[in-house]
Amino acid sequence: MKANIKWTLAGIATLAVILLAGGSFYTVPLNQYAAVRQFGRIVKTESEPGLKFKLPFVQNVQLVSKSLKLYDVPLSDVITRDKKSMIADNYVLWKVVDPTKYIRTLEAADVRAEERIEAAVYNAQKNVISSMSQDEIIEARGERLTQLLTDEANSDIGDYGIEVMVAEIKSLDLPDDNKEAVYARMISERQNIAASYKAQGESEAQKIRNQTDKDVTVMKADAQKQAEILEAEGEAEYMKILQEAYNTEEKADFYNFTRQLDAFKKSLSGSNNTVILDKDSELASLLYGGAFAEE
Repeated sequence: MKANIKWTLAGIATLAVILLAGGSFYTVPLNQYAAVRQFGRIVKTESEPGLKFKLPFVQNVQLVSKSLKLYDVPLSDVITRDKKSMIADNYVLWKVVDPTKYIRTLEAADVRAEERIEAAVYNAQKNVISSMSQDEIIEARGERLTQLLTDEANSDIGDYGIEVMVAEIKSLDLPDDNKEAVYARMISERQNIAASYKAQGESEAQKIRNQTDKDVTVMKADAQKQAEILEAEGEAEYMKILQEAYNTEEKADFYNFTRQLDAFKKSLSGSNNTVILDKDSELASLLYGGAFAEE
């Protein structure tokens, strides 16, 4: 009887030790936080994975994911600085950075966190978009808008233990009722710019053509003048050579005679071969062997 009681007490003690030991340790999984709570109050948090110690029975552990999460923000209307309406479609990448604040303010509920994120992103988007005109928004680089939205959103949610890593605009579109009008205006503006560039190009081309025509005219005039000078110099040199070649009476007579022969030759080249000569001419005397001279 006493032995049975002894073994029963030993078993109870062993079970108590096992339960005590089992309740004294817990594991922090990879990519999770562990918040140790005592009577509902958070007394410490663990972020490094591994086996940890806690007080059995009086302390319990709450795990919180620290992985990156995606939230697709609902569509929202925003007004630009020039009072134009646009429809924004965003998504957010966020994560828990302070599990204590996250549990205390949001009770570790992702739904509540996303509600705060949605409000923060909407306010950030409203502030950013309202500071820019519609044309500036359309022409702005995506990275710039993303950074502005991310910074603005984080300034509103720091007290909740969460951080927006990226607040990205998937699309920023125009309402259907004025989309075509805006596109038509943008096309007209681009066409006006193109026409302006084309007009400037035509003006520059005309200036180049006018200058080229002027240069060509000047060059032709100079060439014509030089040609006339060379021609005059050639004529003068020709006359000088003739003068030197026929500077005696015999040479002059011979020159006149050869010119008469050339003229006679040309007159016989046509279909009319009749030539009338003065009987006293040297050519007639030459042709008739001096018969006219004897008479």
